[in-house]
Amino acid sequence: MLAELSIRNFAIIEQLSITFDDGLTVLTGETGAGKSIIIDAVQLLAGGRGSQEFIRHGEKKAELEGMFTIDDDEHPVFQRLEELGIETEDGTLILRRDINASGKTTCRVNGKLVTIAILREIGSQLIDIHGQHDNQELMQEKRHIHLLDQFAGETFLQSYKNYIDIYDRYSKLKRKLMTANENEQQVAQRIDLYSFQLREIDEAQLTIGEEEQLEEEKMKLQHYNRLFERLNTAYESISGDMHALDWVGSAMSDLEDAASIDKELTAQSELVANCFYVLQDTAHELKNKIDRMEFDPSRLSYVEDRLAQLLTLKRKYGATIEDILLYREKIAEDLDRLMNRDERLAQEQERFIQLQKDLEVEANELSIIRKEAAKHLEVAIMQQLKELHMEKSTFKVAVERKVANQFDLNGFDDVTFLISTNLGEPLKPLVKIASGGELSRIMLALKTIFSKHQGITSIIFDEVDTGVSGRVAQSIAERIAMIATNSQVLCISHLPQVAAMADHHFLIKKEVKKDRTTTSVCDITGIERTEELSRMLSGTEITPLTLQHAEELLSMAEERKADFRS
Repeated sequence: MLAELSIRNFAIIEQLSITFDDGLTVLTGETGAGKSIIIDAVQLLAGGRGSQEFIRHGEKKAELEGMFTIDDDEHPVFQRLEELGIETEDGTLILRRDINASGKTTCRVNGKLVTIAILREIGSQLIDIHGQHDNQELMQEKRHIHLLDQFAGETFLQSYKNYIDIYDRYSKLKRKLMTANENEQQVAQRIDLYSFQLREIDEAQLTIGEEEQLEEEKMKLQHYNRLFERLNTAYESISGDMHALDWVGSAMSDLEDAASIDKELTAQSELVANCFYVLQDTAHELKNKIDRMEFDPSRLSYVEDRLAQLLTLKRKYGATIEDILLYREKIAEDLDRLMNRDERLAQEQERFIQLQKDLEVEANELSIIRKEAAKHLEVAIMQQLKELHMEKSTFKVAVERKVANQFDLNGFDDVTFLISTNLGEPLKPLVKIASGGELSRIMLALKTIFSKHQGITSIIFDEVDTGVSGRVAQSIAERIAMIATNSQVLCISHLPQVAAMADHHFLIKKEVKKDRTTTSVCDITGIERTEELSRMLSGTEITPLTLQHAEELLSMAEERKADFRS
């Protein structure tokens, strides 16, 4: 419920803080006192349209803040808050909206900045505002199917879960098949392209590591003369007369002789001997390398051409040979899919037809449940209309099938609420009812039923009783009070019958302070409430008789509330 509302610098309200409670709260006051301004503030807090015109004259911004308490841990708003990363504590939710003179709006939910769209989404799950001619949920034909489903309850919910599981698979496969039905020319072009690319890659006979080997070979061929010269010089330095091997061989002989005299020189002798043999082997390998060396200009040309070919392929298909081969595997799979497209499409089409049959079964089950629920809803609404003195009205829930094989998230049904308010008149869609008084009563009849199922924490009625009086006014008062047994209800009213049914009564007054008009709110009880009801009854001055009538009205209201709340 809406536990507290804080308004600052909004229209003629300078600063206002109101604490609300469960049940029915009625706001009354003279015309122009600011009752609707308070409702406007709540509507903006729930994400309604706003502008800088709402800011009190001379101020920089208007500030609106509302604290909601939600007892139901399963309320859908908690799941949405979790998705948004907004933390809640003890079921408390604080909405805040600041409207700046520049026209910019700042919105917060539990201190976290959100967009107006998100504020509106959350607000719609907490507050339901009804005015006499508002385009409310009940007056939106596309919402009728959801209202009927909510009325159907748990039986419908389980069947709907089965339906939506199949519908998800059906929708995905349907999109896939639609995408698959590409233009035949485009498919042919892709087949030609992939075939050419596969041939080009395969003809190149790529192997991983080839590029690195070719780069090394290219380096050797480009510097053949320098390499040959360096190898010859190194060989001569080791094996030439009186060069490395001769000197090391002489040192080896001397150390072997010395070691035969001094055993401590054995290690040094062996080390030099090892060096001699290593140098000897190295000289032999260098000689073999030199003898095998042969410069081949054509080989250099081949290596350079091959590297150029690899560079071209990398530019087209991947940064490395590994990437090119991976790309080759991908287009091979795509080509296979395109070449076997007709066969695969036929298989998926068969699956789609089977899913469609399964969906038909589940959607038919939903339709059966809806039609049964529609009968009960019609009886319930007709009873409410009767009690609202619309006995000659007829209400019907039309559950009709869409075009064959046309499904959506709700199945294959379209649901429309139809009504005839006078004998002999045909049933018409509820959305086309024009009479303000009739519309108010019809809306209250519907709301009395649906308030039990919608999960809205706060319902606000803004002068929905306009244009009615007498016994109809009393019936409307009782319907509003009945709705308040399931949800918190805030109601602006000019009817004393409605005000008498209130659990809490706020009087809205307009005052002038320091040459500025401002609105104030006070919670009235006892004699103050009796006097306000007396004023509403008489319309002018309060007399002992009107006070007596007010007391009787309050007494009767308490008896009626006790009857339908027991």
